[in-house]
Amino acid sequence: MGNIFRKGLIRDADVSFGNGIPVSTGGWVFSDGITKPYTGKGSGQSSTGDELEFIRQIIAFAHKGSFFFRGNQPESLRIINWADFQKELIIKMTQSLYSFRELYIVTESAVTADWTLVISATDKGELEIAAEEDGNGLLDIFGHHRAKTIQSRDIEFYHRESKRKPVFFKAKRLAIQDDKINVFISDLISSRESHHQWAGSFFEYQFQHEPGYLSPGMLKNRAGILDMLQANELNPATATLYFKWDDMDLNDIEKLFVSHAY
Repeated sequence: MGNIFRKGLIRDADVSFGNGIPVSTGGWVFSDGITKPYTGKGSGQSSTGDELEFIRQIIAFAHKGSFFFRGNQPESLRIINWADFQKELIIKMTQSLYSFRELYIVTESAVTADWTLVISATDKGELEIAAEEDGNGLLDIFGHHRAKTIQSRDIEFYHRESKRKPVFFKAKRLAIQDDKINVFISDLISSRESHHQWAGSFFEYQFQHEPGYLSPGMLKNRAGILDMLQANELNPATATLYFKWDDMDLNDIEKLFVSHAY
């Protein structure tokens, strides 16, 4: 987040930021395929010989890839006036300064006081944790700052981050304006259907012609279709007629992992 300002594409004086905006905690605890077959209290002695009460919990995972995530005290840094310069950014990123056809712009970044993530490697994954009783009746101790790992089995990934690193974000994806490109595709299909007639009249040879067509795979790459526009039809003055910004979603995240993961 911020490269568009660092490079001077958008003047920082034209941007309004929201700093340290509290985020609802409801969306920062989620899981898939987990159960808690045991949660209970116990007692023991500390290293100094003092008696202590603790909570013990077992988390079981139903299948490979089952996970549990918890983030605490989330806050965000957000571009508030994105609408004020989004069209200017389209022109600069696709025409006047760059020629991007695939592009993501981070518009909001979030941090937490801490976050914890565990992912199972098999359908027999298990994590046992314990935390000292604090007198508040705490029963769900996963992600708690006092929780300690007792043992684990078949766990692919288990990490607790206690630094406020900005690894969570929202972004805008450069997308094609459907109305404009659909008209062009319709004209393109019509021209392909009559292509064999033109070929038959142009060449002095009896070819066996089949009607031309555009396969679904060819039409799927909508950004690539823009390269078939006539020269100068796509220019700084028309860029916002062909491009827009959409919200980045989980399909984009999967695409980036498939394309760029090591």
